[in-house]
Amino acid sequence: MAEPLTIEVAYALPAQQSLLTLAVMPGSTVQQVIEQSGICQQYPEIDLTSQKVGVWSRPVKLDEQVKDGDRIEIYRPLIADPKDLRRRRAEKAKDEGRADKVTGGRKQEH
Repeated sequence: MAEPLTIEVAYALPAQQSLLTLAVMPGSTVQQVIEQSGICQQYPEIDLTSQKVGVWSRPVKLDEQVKDGDRIEIYRPLIADPKDLRRRRAEKAKDEGRADKVTGGRKQEH
């Protein structure tokens, strides 16, 4: 019989994070490990059909097989689009006179 693999499943909210350690059989997929961990019952808002997952910060598909020592990370959806945030910051800088109104770059001090 094959030795079980030690896998971690991580999920973080702004105010709390969970890191669960499991022993799983070789050949288990990312999705099987997540389901076996029970983290979806602990955090019912997790939706594996829309949320991205990764292993050690590397995006993976749910059907990828895990390796001993992997840490599966379930990523929260982005609340705001990073491009929109940058655009808003740039507009604010122009409005406050910290950025050139034409180029959007920093104003040059003479």
